[in-house]
Amino acid sequence: MKDKERSSMVIAIANQKGGVGKTTSAVTLSSALAGLKKKVLLIDLDPHACASIHLRVYPDHQQYSIYDIFSSEPEGWPDLWRKVRVQRGEKSIDVVSANILLSDLDADLREKPGKGVILKHALSLVRKEYDYIVLDCPPHLGILLVNSLIAADLLLIPIQTDFLALHGLKLLFDTVNLLNKVLPEPIRYKALATMFDRRTRASLRVLELMERKMGDSMFKNVIGIDTRFREASAQGRVIYELGESRGGKEYAAVAKEIIAL
Repeated sequence: MKDKERSSMVIAIANQKGGVGKTTSAVTLSSALAGLKKKVLLIDLDPHACASIHLRVYPDHQQYSIYDIFSSEPEGWPDLWRKVRVQRGEKSIDVVSANILLSDLDADLREKPGKGVILKHALSLVRKEYDYIVLDCPPHLGILLVNSLIAADLLLIPIQTDFLALHGLKLLFDTVNLLNKVLPEPIRYKALATMFDRRTRASLRVLELMERKMGDSMFKNVIGIDTRFREASAQGRVIYELGESRGGKEYAAVAKEIIAL
């Protein structure tokens, strides 16, 4: 259950292996939650800004980005939150874009006290405005991923149903276990099987292995391969804007699972 004292759930979407559907999950789930009448904030924390570009919130056109939150002192955050958020289409989704300068944060914040909890503290100023805050995390371990995991109420791990993708899962769990040694409460997580190809025996084996190993820590719904995701990305749209699709229905089902947590 969502903590009653909190007005929103922060969901970090992360995997330390690329190409597993991380950004697709962040963008589509945000839209699916909005479609279920939830107010959503999507924050792009990947320096490559794929989620921002997917939603046509181009970093080069934005005067402010999430980088400004990290690089500013807390007294400046209230004003910055008003400036960094962009309304994307529906009134129920706000977007904060990434910036290539995020690549320099590990060096920029090396000597800064409390650098791992910057995002958690900054989000406390806007949590009451949203039902869900979705974080599209970078794939590599660094200050941005650590901030995301510490700030999150739920870590959602998209895992491609491929044997090589399981290696990225191990890397992420190593990071989670390291943080759990110093955090007051362990990081809560659920895995989401993505890019599932029902026609291949390999995909079926990997899905069976994931379900056996992770049990209740996996979403019941599975995301299959759907070319509509690629079409939507190329057009700077979400899959729901292309009409009815199997992939859209699957993410909508996952969104309902999240709401029921």
